[in-house]
Amino acid sequence: QVHFVETGGGLVQPGGSLRLSCEASRNIPSSWNLGRYRQGPGKQRELVAAITYGGNSHYADSVKGRFTISRDNAKNAVYLQMNSLKTEDMADYYCNREVIYYSDYASLTWGLGTQVSVSS
Repeated sequence: QVHFVETGGGLVQPGGSLRLSCEASRNIPSSWNLGRYRQGPGKQRELVAAITYGGNSHYADSVKGRFTISRDNAKNAVYLQMNSLKTEDMADYYCNREVIYYSDYASLTWGLGTQVSVSS
């Protein structure tokens, strides 16, 4: 099993930026797309960005143009640069392999996440 450790969260003012990091416990299979997920208070966990082994990425509409996902395959790490943060971005952020269906989320092993708070 691959375990993920997420870091980099914190408190930031609206309009601010944060860079989240995530490192895997062992080599990530090259067939895995990696995703950054978040779960806000009272909300379902959702995929906000994903990236292939080769670096192709896609984003949820809510973060497109503000968030950038990147990946360092040699370090088994994935990063999320978050700019122009909004209060609605407040959530616990996780990383994991990308899965398409919400019903598959339960089959994944999740880390503890890192908390992002956006407040003035």
